[in-house]
Amino acid sequence: MSDRESSNIMSSGILNDARRIIETARTNAIRSVDFSRVQMYWNLGRRIFEEEQQGKDRADYGAYIVKSLAKELEREYGSGFGIRQLEQSRQFYRTYPNANTLRSQLNWSQYRRLIQIDDPDKREYYELESVNNAWTARETERQINSMLYERLLLSNDKESVLAVARRERLPENPREIIKDPMVLEFLGLKYQAAYYEKDLESAIISHLVDFLLEMRKGFSFVSRQKRILLEDDEFFIDLVLYNRLLRCFVIVELKTGKLTHQDLGQLQMYVNYYDRMEKTPEENATIGILLCTSKNDTAVRMALPEDNRTILASQYQLYLPTTEQLVHEINEVKLLAKKREQSENHRQ
Repeated sequence: MSDRESSNIMSSGILNDARRIIETARTNAIRSVDFSRVQMYWNLGRRIFEEEQQGKDRADYGAYIVKSLAKELEREYGSGFGIRQLEQSRQFYRTYPNANTLRSQLNWSQYRRLIQIDDPDKREYYELESVNNAWTARETERQINSMLYERLLLSNDKESVLAVARRERLPENPREIIKDPMVLEFLGLKYQAAYYEKDLESAIISHLVDFLLEMRKGFSFVSRQKRILLEDDEFFIDLVLYNRLLRCFVIVELKTGKLTHQDLGQLQMYVNYYDRMEKTPEENATIGILLCTSKNDTAVRMALPEDNRTILASQYQLYLPTTEQLVHEINEVKLLAKKREQSENHRQ
């Protein structure tokens, strides 16, 4: 066979098909091995729990079983069967007592992290989203550590957050997808160091996959520094994304300081441009997101129409928040919402 004939065969698509078949088989094999490991630890946990129940009158009987079993298993099978792993197996079984509810898409590292979550709704959310978005163990860990669930609850009720995760409904409002605050610790920018908007943008582009993961569901990259010409004036939009769930363009403007009403006006102009010049009749209204280091929520509300659903201001931080910080922020949001409700009732 000549080189030309060989080239024709390769260009027919068989090479790409062969690659896809091989990669799919490899992925399935890895997933099968991972899930076998999950089932192994679940069965170990069940057996330990059953034995533990026989000595339920003695509080230390479970610890005795684990310690004795680990001593023998670790000697024979290695460090993967030490006291810590067997204790996690027991906790795994107690958290997921029905083997039919185990998800083959999740590996042991992910389940080991999930069983540390006491709140069943919160645990279900991360379990579902890990499956829905095909998160790796690292991504699941990162989303839990960045408190994705709690951040979504700042602007959404728990029922709607879980309904989207369960795929019982699609997001209808941008705030169901876009978080405030956003956590961008993966950019590697120092919180105290001086940096410019171009540095922030370059860091985002360099970590685009992580940024889209933080943006959450359905986002894809469209353009960077998108040039628009209005008569003789040039403007450059920092980032243009598209969200397939909301079926709309998403304009992202980056600010390394406190948000101003001029920033909101500029973003509104970009959104209007995309609505009038770029979007098709079948697509929904363009959304604008202004990422800033700090903002005055009252000033933002006053600068925008009362029925605003397309311009969002989201504060970002370059470090992972602590539980105390998130709790404080949630309480602050609830307090502000209560005060606004009381003020509106008083006016009525």
